[in-house]
Amino acid sequence: MDRFDGSYVLVGFDGSAVSERALRWAVDEARLRRMPLIVCHAWHWPYPVPPSGPQAVETVRRMAQHTLDRGVFIAQEASPRTPVRGRLADGPAPAMLVNQSKNASLAVIGTHGAGAFAGLEAGSSAVQLPSYAHCPVVVVRGTLDRSRPVVVGVDGSAASDAALAFGFEEAALRGLALRAVFGCWEPEAIASAEMSMITDPDELRMMAAGRLERTVSPWREKYPYVDADTVLSLRTPRHALLEAADCAALIVVGGRGLGGVAGLRLGAVAAAVLQHAPCSVAVVRPRS
Repeated sequence: MDRFDGSYVLVGFDGSAVSERALRWAVDEARLRRMPLIVCHAWHWPYPVPPSGPQAVETVRRMAQHTLDRGVFIAQEASPRTPVRGRLADGPAPAMLVNQSKNASLAVIGTHGAGAFAGLEAGSSAVQLPSYAHCPVVVVRGTLDRSRPVVVGVDGSAASDAALAFGFEEAALRGLALRAVFGCWEPEAIASAEMSMITDPDELRMMAAGRLERTVSPWREKYPYVDADTVLSLRTPRHALLEAADCAALIVVGGRGLGGVAGLRLGAVAAAVLQHAPCSVAVVRPRS
């Protein structure tokens, strides 16, 4: 049996050092959230020429199973009380992980897999999974620095409210501080009735500060034990968040904010943070 009746934490594992860091992050998430963990590994025939026969395919499948078994072993050894299951799938990793995310509470992935370049590529799981997953996705980069806060991007959208919910929960679970960042110097972040104020930095600051506090206040009340502060930046959201990411343990963004191009699964700010942030990134969108 590899199925759980309830929700679970999902992690992609391919045997690389990067995916092992993601696996260990996912183990912590499952333990802290008291959820089972599903470790997924996708495999396919890796050569440009067709297999010589069923035996060759079976050899590759067994190698994939060995990789998956190693991931399950690492997870069980790291958290013996956490229920762990392995799931092996034939096909592209991004599609498999998106499909498996339907019943997950959280999905975790490394920035790149075995044999890949250090940067994120358009077709990689680290880009495709945050774009199409049915749950929040953490893309793990490096290790967690517990002396740093969880940083959440805020713009007043439904996506940023979902990001705040996730960020406060994560900060509470891990005993971290939280910093809500609002980069307000962008026309899409300002209501049309307020556009006349954009030429007056003081008015803009006052208006944006009020919006930031109104947005964060309910979450402070829900999580009074989380040390939370706010940062208002008269810069674009992208620049404000990337600057804050330099001192973050984890940065949390909505999948798409107030602006952007209709139809895009991942907004420009979220894509920029995924590509350039030096820390791990969580991408959250409201549940449909």
